[in-house]
Amino acid sequence: MNKEKKSTLEKLLKKVANIWNYEIFSLNIKTNQNPIVIEIIIKNSNGDDISLDDCALFNTPASEEIENSNLLNCSYVLEISSQGVSDELTSERDFKTFKGFPVNVELNQKNSKIKFLNGLLYEKSKDYLAINIKGKIKKIPFDEVLKISLCTLKD
Repeated sequence: MNKEKKSTLEKLLKKVANIWNYEIFSLNIKTNQNPIVIEIIIKNSNGDDISLDDCALFNTPASEEIENSNLLNCSYVLEISSQGVSDELTSERDFKTFKGFPVNVELNQKNSKIKFLNGLLYEKSKDYLAINIKGKIKKIPFDEVLKISLCTLKD
């Protein structure tokens, strides 16, 4: 499948997803398999978790849209799934849920040799992230933070 067809298919599926209050997180078409596999990862527009029922509910309208588009002239397998759990913390909900958990903080400090910090997630405000590093609270301004991920602490 060429890029133009994939792009057209993705636009069509995004419209259908929008009607059902979902968003297409990613679309992957595996043409090296027989039959080809169309993987659609969805997320809720309102930020709620995706359930198995959500995936099943979206299967029929997505399948109908693919069939009606006439973009594919071969058999295919359609897989609808959720993003799953990510180790990267991005939402306010993530920071509340994982308070006290071990995190790895990737830093963007130009004049420092320190690129990563490990500690326990202590607090997140609009201006800074605080982590507990061996009993000491370190506040890091958000403009110096590139990424915050769950991890396992090493001694």
